[in-house]
Amino acid sequence: MNDRMVNELQAVVEELGGTPVLGRSLRTQTDLQKAIREGFPQTVVEEVMHAAGLTLKELATSLDLSARSLQRRRRQGRLARYESDRLYRLARIVALAKHYLGEDAKASRWLRRPNRALGGSAPLELIDTEPGARAVENVLGRIAYGGVS
Repeated sequence: MNDRMVNELQAVVEELGGTPVLGRSLRTQTDLQKAIREGFPQTVVEEVMHAAGLTLKELATSLDLSARSLQRRRRQGRLARYESDRLYRLARIVALAKHYLGEDAKASRWLRRPNRALGGSAPLELIDTEPGARAVENVLGRIAYGGVS
């Protein structure tokens, strides 16, 4: 795993709440895959909401989950594999937005705003699927390397 991947993994783990919230150390992609398959602890929901500056309703919408089931998950048990995977994807986009845009408030605003480069959709509206998340990452990459998006 190269340095960029290690740094990205660490940034995403931080958005998920780090070792204290995850209850384990995630140092490799294999560690991450195992944690997603087993389901993140429910406390990760609160961490990602806070990290992204989202309401429960916004979080649920961006993950294509019902706010009611997320609310229930916040009180009990572990998240399902697909819920953990979607939360990871959101945390990855949030970490990249903060990295490339430089500050939390700016990243949070950018994630909510309709974006011409994304066909007029807000980045948060697209990350419920992997192709949508990749499109958002591509736009962030263009911002980082001098293209305006």
